Amino acid sequence: MRPTITPTPEAPLDQLDLEDEKQIRRAMELADEAAHHGEVPVGAVLIIGDLVIETANERERRPDPTAHAEILALREAARRLGSWRLSGATVYVTKEPCPMCAGALIAARVARVVFGAYDAKGGAAGSVIDLFNGAAVFHWVEITGGVCESEAAQQLQDFFRHRRQGASNPERYHRR
Repeated sequence: MRPTITPTPEAPLDQLDLEDEKQIRRAMELADEAAHHGEVPVGAVLIIGDLVIETANERERRPDPTAHAEILALREAARRLGSWRLSGATVYVTKEPCPMCAGALIAARVARVVFGAYDAKGGAAGSVIDLFNGAAVFHWVEITGGVCESEAAQQLQDFFRHRRQGASNPERYHRR
């Protein structure tokens, strides 16, 4: 099941499309920066009110298996706001959230998640499993998937192709 954009009277479809695309493209820039440091290129932008948090994967640099872009964005937003409840937040991420991130997004009570590439191997927003609509879900999160999908998928494919070719220097990674 692939999520779709849900327009509201306050945010018509064309406005959602433009803002979603703008923020996913910014998250892709953050993902490119992560790739240059040898990280899997996933970037996230969290917006809640006037607060904008920008993060990217840092699992290799920290080293921390939970340092996914979404988790880092949630942690920073909670720290700055002084609350774990991020009601009203929208999280833009370049790749469909994994089960860990989906659980954290639900627990943080975010309002909306927008993602670029679907993840046929580990996506938890409908590609492999749908944790956002599971029986045990205690908070409903609006999901919009496939924004800039081909570009976001290509970014990941380029990174892994480069890695498979044995490039030892992550600085040589360049997205086309």
